Amino acid sequence: MLRPFLIALLFAVPAAAETPSPVKTAELSARLFATGVEMADPLLILSAAKLRKTLAPTATDRAATDGAPASDAPLSWEDMLAEAEALSEGDDILLGLIDDVRAETTKGVSSGPVYNIGSIPNGKTDTYPMVDFIGGEYAEVYVEAKSASDLNLTIVDAKGRLVCSDTDASHIAYCGWRPADTAGFVLKVENNGPSAASYALMTN
Repeated sequence: MLRPFLIALLFAVPAAAETPSPVKTAELSARLFATGVEMADPLLILSAAKLRKTLAPTATDRAATDGAPASDAPLSWEDMLAEAEALSEGDDILLGLIDDVRAETTKGVSSGPVYNIGSIPNGKTDTYPMVDFIGGEYAEVYVEAKSASDLNLTIVDAKGRLVCSDTDASHIAYCGWRPADTAGFVLKVENNGPSAASYALMTN
């Protein structure tokens, strides 16, 4: 049977050659969660929850220029487990695995992503004032919405030159680049979805 194999794989995955960064882990967990919800697969959602539980995000008061306030938090591992639980009703094995993940203690990362919450109307763009990134170190920016939406992410330098963009039709967007020198960059989040969206913006 396939399910026992998947369960074994979920809890005995060998260490990767290179551990993803906290920001990349947030993106991977969101993509895995979205796929699990789409396929109504609690095991995929459970895997997403395990990934997200390793994060230790730190809230900041960073805000977009003229941006709307929001109170919604980033998608949490608790939210993910609740979704997996709803899809596992009557399956004692899966419900037991969910309880195990909920109870397990994770070390987490020593320096998790920094995040802030925003809210953006459809067809509008949130622009963030200069955010500094260290020269020579890999810089990451990630944005996700809980509800279905189409968020685009664009990064430009102090001279207005495009550095990175993610314009796929998705509720999440990710940009990564390596600045040559320590400098400030402008972050732009665009909502191309049919309705307003609350989102979390994360940086390393």
